[in-house]
Amino acid sequence: MGIQGRHLSLPREDYLQPSDFTGRNQAFGRVSRELGEKVVTDLLRSTGVAAEQVDFLVYTSVTGLSVPSLDAQLMNLLPFRPDLRRLPLFGLGCLGGAAGTARLADLLRGSPESYGLLLSVELCSLTLQPQDLSAANLVASGLFGDGAAAVLMGPARPNRPRVLATRSVFFPDSEAVMGWDIGQHGFSIVLSPRVPHYAEHHLGPALVQFLREHGLTPGDIQAWVAHPGGPKVVDALQTALQLPAEALQITRDSLQRVGNLSSASVLFILHEFLQRPHQPGEYGLMLAMGPAFCAELVLLQW
Repeated sequence: MGIQGRHLSLPREDYLQPSDFTGRNQAFGRVSRELGEKVVTDLLRSTGVAAEQVDFLVYTSVTGLSVPSLDAQLMNLLPFRPDLRRLPLFGLGCLGGAAGTARLADLLRGSPESYGLLLSVELCSLTLQPQDLSAANLVASGLFGDGAAAVLMGPARPNRPRVLATRSVFFPDSEAVMGWDIGQHGFSIVLSPRVPHYAEHHLGPALVQFLREHGLTPGDIQAWVAHPGGPKVVDALQTALQLPAEALQITRDSLQRVGNLSSASVLFILHEFLQRPHQPGEYGLMLAMGPAFCAELVLLQW
């Protein structure tokens, strides 16, 4: 897998104990609240924005279930206003970080002086299926890690990109490519070996078309904020777009360091790009793929 380390929600020995969907989902609730409160608190502190100033909260996850959802639970942990507009998103999988950014940009377009938060919490290790010896589950067990990330969007700030345009792309008849089978044991992975094929032969052309509509080519993009689906997926994307090896190096480094974090991964990679200097006018492209096979594209400009 090319992965050297991952973070886990529980001590490693806990994963060897018998457990059911109820126990793992309860662990998800406990850990997701802790992580969600921490990343949002840290982000607001670092940006100097108070929780009371936030008007929108978008939450995405595909690795645990709760009603009320985590965004509602955070209302009792952080001093958000009671009229905060919340949008929980479930089922977008790895797509959720890019799609959440795009939907938050849509909301803020109608309220440009407002602040909005996107929160992603993905605890992939809690979906472990030790009884499943299929190739898809072995790949997933080696690929995915745990993590959480939050993004603050609002009025323009120096040295921060703005969202120029977004595009959602759904590829027909692809329901069996990626997803979950949900049953008494919880979440069982659906992961086709054709994912790299879809990335190269379907996503690549759609991405080129999106850029063309804005007068751009892949060569005009300086910051590729690309979700690390897996080593073969990254290779397929590089081939489809004819990119130099260094264009996706941050994506490869993130995959090696912490694994695939589902919807949080693309936000970890965005964080890396935000720490680097950029010239005014530079373009970035955030992209992620998700179930069945679909994609979300977010065109950025510094």
